[in-house]
Amino acid sequence: MEEELPLELGKVEALIDTSSHPWVTTLVVVALVIVAMGVIHVALHFALTRVTRPVPLMHALVNGTRGPLRWTLIAAGLTALFNVSPDDLVAIEEVRHGALLLLIGGLTWVAVAAVRSVGAGVLDNYGDGNGRGEYHARRVQTQTRVLVRILGFLIGLVGVAGMLMTFPGVRQIGASMMASAGVAGLVIGFAARPVLSNLLAGLQIALTQPIRIGDVVIVENEWGWIEQIFSTYVVVRVWDERRLVVPLNYFIETPFQNWTRDSSQLIGGVHWWVDYRMPLQPMRDELKRLCETAPEWDGRVQLIQVVDASDRAIQLRALVSAPDAPKAWDLRCRVREGMVDFIQREYPQFLPQIRSDLVGAERTTAVLDH
Repeated sequence: MEEELPLELGKVEALIDTSSHPWVTTLVVVALVIVAMGVIHVALHFALTRVTRPVPLMHALVNGTRGPLRWTLIAAGLTALFNVSPDDLVAIEEVRHGALLLLIGGLTWVAVAAVRSVGAGVLDNYGDGNGRGEYHARRVQTQTRVLVRILGFLIGLVGVAGMLMTFPGVRQIGASMMASAGVAGLVIGFAARPVLSNLLAGLQIALTQPIRIGDVVIVENEWGWIEQIFSTYVVVRVWDERRLVVPLNYFIETPFQNWTRDSSQLIGGVHWWVDYRMPLQPMRDELKRLCETAPEWDGRVQLIQVVDASDRAIQLRALVSAPDAPKAWDLRCRVREGMVDFIQREYPQFLPQIRSDLVGAERTTAVLDH
């Protein structure tokens, strides 16, 4: 047994001999670098968590980039290690290139995660509110969601471009195509025009905000709510629970109705045709009673006006106000039903009637006979 032990040790020494296995030492150092970067990441994350805890937005940024930052630190350590490794190692250039790609990918991942984390932190600070606070919250939510998607797309595009530029063949292809860059640019620009126009429209919507998440709009003769705003299109939830998908540039180039642009309060109208003899004051009293008992009425407007008159009847219009569009619709239906019931019950003789003068008709017939 004592003679076999030196023999085994010799085998181990031969196995780790750097002259016969030049990558062994490098791989050992790689393992040490990975462990060291992991320890650095844990310490760094712990320190940043403690420092940023009083600031929710920065705290969300630190937590959101925890995973991407760990792998980016490892990629940075490996890139530095392979750059100082001997040039005579087998396939060292390919390994260096791979480590560089990992580093670029890690940095891109960290940047995208940072943008999304900041966006999530902003959205958490602005929940649904009431009154004027609701509009500020929806404005911030719309800007944040659109900008996060646009910035994420641009960061990813830059990251992919950076990776491609590390390949010499790509640079050579790009140089060889410079002669036809004008035609190629026109073709690419024409092909990418819808995407670019929607991205620019998204940026314009985020800044000027013709629409916000939760706005009540009429688009393509459809009444609904802005449910989601993506980087290239908007999802409108129609009143019957259908979804209308509209390109972003539609809201820049095409007129549309936004019922909650500055305020959600609305005034709705209800119309009736009644006989000329219909007394108006009882109808005004009944409208007041209906509004005061309606939970949808906000107490601002309730009145009746004579808006039209024909040879047979007069048209009345009741104006009632509500805090938002759905309640305005329900209040209009409630008032219409209540007033029709009131007229049928109290003044059925004053519903629109068709009159004919039989005496006059008989005289006209007599004259024609003579």
